[in-house]
Amino acid sequence: MSDPGAGNAIVGHVHLSVGDVPTARAFYVDRLGFEATANFGPSALFVSAGGYHHHMAMNTWNSAGSGRRRLALGLGEVDIVLPGADDLGALGERMSHFGIPTRHDGQSLGFDDPWGNQIVVRTAIPA
Repeated sequence: MSDPGAGNAIVGHVHLSVGDVPTARAFYVDRLGFEATANFGPSALFVSAGGYHHHMAMNTWNSAGSGRRRLALGLGEVDIVLPGADDLGALGERMSHFGIPTRHDGQSLGFDDPWGNQIVVRTAIPA
């Protein structure tokens, strides 16, 4: 990557430390809408959108039983880009249906996962 400020850099996938896999599945698959692509019992879950092997993974390898994250160094926000405004609106409705508090600034939708990681979802910027 020659110019990370050029606006065309993309991170292929993110791994999160979570307290337990069933809660991660309920949030990221059942509520957020990712597809589960691999599940390693109580230790890891891999999810994707559109059939990719995985865009995100959640594991308990160093975090089994943990609660909400403390404010500290480390990943605190995950950005997700959706294809269009209708997708963002549908996601907002789905989060509301499940009682998940959201933050909407007109351009993005934000909410926290069960461990306090901030998820920010926006639509793709037209080229």
